[in-house]
Amino acid sequence: MTVDFALDQQQRDFAASIDAALGAADLPGAVRAWSAGDTAPGRKVWQQLANLGVSALNVPEQFDGLGAGPVDLVVALERLGRWCVPGPVAESIAVAPVLLANDDQADRCAGLASGELIATVALPPQVPRAADADAAGLVLLVGQADVGEGKPVQRHESVDPSRRLYDVTPAGEPWQASKSIVERAYEFGVLATAAQLVGAAEALLTAAVDYAKQRTQFGRVIGSYQAIKHKLADVHIAIELARPLVYGAALSLQPRDVSAAKVAAGEAGLLAARSALQTHGAIGFTQEHDLSLGLLRVQALRCAWGTPQQHRRRVLEAL
Repeated sequence: MTVDFALDQQQRDFAASIDAALGAADLPGAVRAWSAGDTAPGRKVWQQLANLGVSALNVPEQFDGLGAGPVDLVVALERLGRWCVPGPVAESIAVAPVLLANDDQADRCAGLASGELIATVALPPQVPRAADADAAGLVLLVGQADVGEGKPVQRHESVDPSRRLYDVTPAGEPWQASKSIVERAYEFGVLATAAQLVGAAEALLTAAVDYAKQRTQFGRVIGSYQAIKHKLADVHIAIELARPLVYGAALSLQPRDVSAAKVAAGEAGLLAARSALQTHGAIGFTQEHDLSLGLLRVQALRCAWGTPQQHRRRVLEAL
């Protein structure tokens, strides 16, 4: 008996619709504006995603969501990583719906589903700071057995200027949440971040391949050199090794699988970033070049929702 992990036609169409919407938007401009504190262009992108149902994927149907499975979530998050969507993507689309899935929070769940509410999450010690807490309409602070509203306090700069990090202090009485819910929320955060890394790696590889066909050195396009071909092929292989791990983790949601996927996706993203920068040369890391946005996003996401070292340790402990 064989097992088919291929996406079905509906999932492929869903991914294509996200690509079409985001491809028509000025994502580099939205990311730069978000970095400068102007979230209006980014919020327009978020509303487009809400219109496609992306923000409702992980919200249960009884709270006006789609109640889709983790695989559908990964399909969407990979595309969002591909286009470098600004804002607390993993936190609002993947994690907050898990934490708010109860009758007392029905209005907030509906807000997440419609795109009217953007949420962010701090889940110490694994996630000590909340991303983009200044732009979120709801900041959640998660304890071992409770969830409550939080208030952003001190701001910390990230390697990615469009991803600001905030210390969070409690704001009001928390509500009880089982340990299993907290653990499930964490796995969804890690999984969503891994999916974004795969998408970002794919975008960087595409940019490197396209540029290698244009840039010349010693009278030849650099893409004709075997060393460049091998380097870019290594990136492709790393992505194709990471992607099935991410989808496998979506099927199991087991900590070992989720951590292995995060490590592999992070390594693929890092290799793609290095290769893209080497292919472009110094121009790729200038603020004016769009490649820099993807390079910085990969660096930030590699350590978001757990560092590579933490996830490697978790895999080893599970073996």
